[in-house]
Amino acid sequence: MSTATTTSEIATFAAGCFWGVEHIFLKHFPPSQNKGILSTAVGYTGGNPIVTNPTYKLVCGGATDHAEALKIEFDPSIVTYDELVEFFYRTHDPTTANRQGGDTGTQYRSAIFTHSDDQAAIAKRVTEEVQAKHFTPKGKKIVTEIVPGGQWWDAEDYHQLYLFKNPDGYQCPTHRLHW
Repeated sequence: MSTATTTSEIATFAAGCFWGVEHIFLKHFPPSQNKGILSTAVGYTGGNPIVTNPTYKLVCGGATDHAEALKIEFDPSIVTYDELVEFFYRTHDPTTANRQGGDTGTQYRSAIFTHSDDQAAIAKRVTEEVQAKHFTPKGKKIVTEIVPGGQWWDAEDYHQLYLFKNPDGYQCPTHRLHW
């Protein structure tokens, strides 16, 4: 009897404060329920390449241009990249540049950091579909960056699973299902 081997993939999204982004993805795709997400980490990406090992304080200062982001390891045989990209759009306001709710700065930008040509093509296609269906009728334009993923740095330990460890912690009001 042969057993199939699963090859996981990585998806990386920035949609404001990484606490809320991680929290909403894990609430809807809990690894314990085998819904496709295998693991997550919050961290920093998309910044100035000469800045290595950025800290929360440094990133929040705005000088590094890193985004607070969520890295998701997922099983594409259970949840597709298309589905994750659409869910990403459902859970924040992708029409505001460098802002989610009251959080402002480049670290809070809306971005999809792709890890292959296929992911880039899917992200662009899903973005166009979501734009046409959900934002064009409202007269709004998605400003999400779709860029190749670069160097990743895990955030400090206390940020990982923050809203699960601190249920009364700050959560950006845009991190909810919008449709």
